[in-house]
Amino acid sequence: MTVRPATTVRPEPVEGLSFSSAARRRAGLRQAQPERRFWLTFFVAAALLVPALALSGCGLRPLYEGGGNGRVAQSLRTVEVGPIGGRAGWMVRTALIDRLQAPEGAQARYRLEVELDDRITGFGIRSDDAVTRERRTLRARYRLIDAARGTVLVDATAGSDAGIDVVSSEYATVAAEQTALERLSREIADQIVSRVALYAARTTQAQQ
Repeated sequence: MTVRPATTVRPEPVEGLSFSSAARRRAGLRQAQPERRFWLTFFVAAALLVPALALSGCGLRPLYEGGGNGRVAQSLRTVEVGPIGGRAGWMVRTALIDRLQAPEGAQARYRLEVELDDRITGFGIRSDDAVTRERRTLRARYRLIDAARGTVLVDATAGSDAGIDVVSSEYATVAAEQTALERLSREIADQIVSRVALYAARTTQAQQ
């Protein structure tokens, strides 16, 4: 098994292979199976829905009461996303901003800091040294910080991965790895926003 940081979308040589032979054998990404995306969405939604149902049963307000005008949504719009390095960082930051919907130029109550680890692991190497499968893994450690006091309010992690079937086209490999990164970035952003929303809901309830 070989592991390499995914700091670029161009394919890197697998250890023990020349670039040309690796490039001929490493190619193409088939998108992770649709079932995987469904279950990820299901579990993220369940993480929010279960507490909401529990609160409703106790006579308390559900997580997203009021929709876009509710207290949780208003809290999310006060979160500023700090810079995140690299191509993956740009994608994750863009996805976070889209979901948080903070008005441009507004004073932030919270600051969100994110560190990423983006790797592509090659495995399934045949006797002729050809890699038959890869996995792209994106991991994030994120902190929600009180902008005024500098206090860390949430310190957590998020992660997701996508399988890559290696075929014969170098161009297909580059395009497919890029597609995988785009999908993983959205999934990481969903996980982070879900956790921040849960914190906002708990804080709102404690203040009432």
